[in-house]
Amino acid sequence: MKVFSLFLLAAAGTLSAGAVQADEALAKSKNCLSCHAVDKKVVGPAYKDVAKKYTAKDEAMLAEKIIKGGKGVWGPVPMPPNPSVTPDDANKLVKWILSLK
Repeated sequence: MKVFSLFLLAAAGTLSAGAVQADEALAKSKNCLSCHAVDKKVVGPAYKDVAKKYTAKDEAMLAEKIIKGGKGVWGPVPMPPNPSVTPDDANKLVKWILSLK
């Protein structure tokens, strides 16, 4: 039974790591990483800093900002709208970003 439990834990870890990599790939494909990085400020804030500031209750607002853009929260440089991001993609990106706490 212990072996089976360890197998399930290992499988869950592999699946979640795959999801994180997949969502990072989505961020790359939508050019998010042109202005953001996971652990350091580029033009926009580090995703880990975003994750520290917001919670799951902010997911809808953050997804909307990914699509429509935003300004004034992280400094004077506005985030431009990204119309190539679908609502489903924006939700995936937000969940990935918030998971980086």
